[in-house]
Amino acid sequence: MKEYHITLLETSNPAILKFEANHFLVKQNYEFKNIDEAKNSPLAQQLFYLPFIKTVYISGNFIALERFDIVQWNDVKDEVAQQLVEYLNAGEPVVLEEANTKKEAVTVYAEVTPNPGVMKFVANKVIVPAIFEFKNIDEAKNSPLAQQLFHFPFVKEVFFDKNYISVTKYEVTEWEEVTLEVRESIRDFLADGKQVIAADFEQRQAEKKTAENEVQEVYDDTSKQIIDILEEYVKPAVASDGGNIMFQSYEEDSKTVNVILQGACSGCPSSTFTLKNGIETMLKNMLGDKINEVVALNG
Repeated sequence: MKEYHITLLETSNPAILKFEANHFLVKQNYEFKNIDEAKNSPLAQQLFYLPFIKTVYISGNFIALERFDIVQWNDVKDEVAQQLVEYLNAGEPVVLEEANTKKEAVTVYAEVTPNPGVMKFVANKVIVPAIFEFKNIDEAKNSPLAQQLFHFPFVKEVFFDKNYISVTKYEVTEWEEVTLEVRESIRDFLADGKQVIAADFEQRQAEKKTAENEVQEVYDDTSKQIIDILEEYVKPAVASDGGNIMFQSYEEDSKTVNVILQGACSGCPSSTFTLKNGIETMLKNMLGDKINEVVALNG
């Protein structure tokens, strides 16, 4: 049975708080303004019994709640999160979704990346709750979509993150010859409502991530500062290019930062330039003489 965890995320609207789950909750998007509109959502109905709830939004792997001004989120958010965790872990239904044999309206567009060997395919919906990387079809045994993509003989690696897929190809073909075929393959898979990642594997990865977060607690202060800088300033830019960067270690003696590059960043010809003139310079400016060099390993 899945075990649910909730992460609180602020939004641009101070009245709306996002409660993100580590598993998908629904296949469609829902908005409920009152308890009558929520007749098909037992969870939303329960939430409306809280007198400060104005609107309930449910989509993908999150629940967003808009409050009335009678309370502030800081006063009630932890209680609401705990209520959601208990509800979900009890196996109660989120929304009673009707069986739908029609294909879901999904759009996928291709986007070039700084790495000529990688194409980024962006969907108009969240497709995975976390990052997944597959180097070959054996590693992809827990992802039906990745397996499908590896059946293209030119596909070398597959990288998933939130709403996009970065596909790395071998040099046997050019992207202009195969982009349309790959895009349609992804779109049809998502439109059929198929599961991108096997549920049990998703759970194991979530548990692994939790364990990694616990390990981070024992990092030294400099390592924690580096991680915060990478998360806030570097990862969003790297993700827009179809990749990811992960902190691996900090060597205090040599003042060397080791990072792992994934997706479009892995093996990218311009990644060395980005590291030296972007990330390394940023860390030196922000952390001074604690940083001497940034070294990247391809994931």
